[in-house]
Amino acid sequence: MIAILWDMDGVIADTGEAHYLAWQILYRERGQEIAYETFAQTFGMSNLPILKAWLGADTPLDELKAISARKEQLFREQARTHTHILPGVLDWLQRGRARGYRQAVASSGPLANVVTLVNALDIADYFDALVSGAFLPRSKPDPAVFLQAAAALGASPSECLVIEDSLMGIEAARAAGMRCIAVTTTHPADKLMADLVVDSLADLPASAFERLLAR
Repeated sequence: MIAILWDMDGVIADTGEAHYLAWQILYRERGQEIAYETFAQTFGMSNLPILKAWLGADTPLDELKAISARKEQLFREQARTHTHILPGVLDWLQRGRARGYRQAVASSGPLANVVTLVNALDIADYFDALVSGAFLPRSKPDPAVFLQAAAALGASPSECLVIEDSLMGIEAARAAGMRCIAVTTTHPADKLMADLVVDSLADLPASAFERLLAR
């Protein structure tokens, strides 16, 4: 079996602008500003650890959840006009379906975001599972979301190939014992410690997935 675990933001869809705009609006609603560098350092993590770092670990959980829900509402509003599918993704999704790969989205974002995006991009039928790590006890770089996605596909870690763009996501894939392809959507190539690093999935040779999992 070959199982492909797709991160969503920065891998399937270019959502960085929509997320950054949502965080900017949220911060401004609370009388603060956020620098892009601060946003980029946490890209790929779920909201609760980000908000704990921002507001303090002693912030009540109910407050963190309410703020997180507001941020995701803002994201979905921004995503309608600030999101598009990235080069090579559709070709690889189609190739995976034709070759009988099992495919899942394994995202730190809320499931509502994942569902919104796969439907907006008209790619829902390519996936056997949609997995969100938003309410798991630990976010990436913990491997929980990838292990859960593998279990949903009935695959072992050695059969899984993760496609990521974030530093946290790559670390999570390695912790899960999975191969990883990284794309340079949000970080330069020299920062991405993956098995293979490409600027675009359109640059991958047709045999790339099989070759990586045959090692």
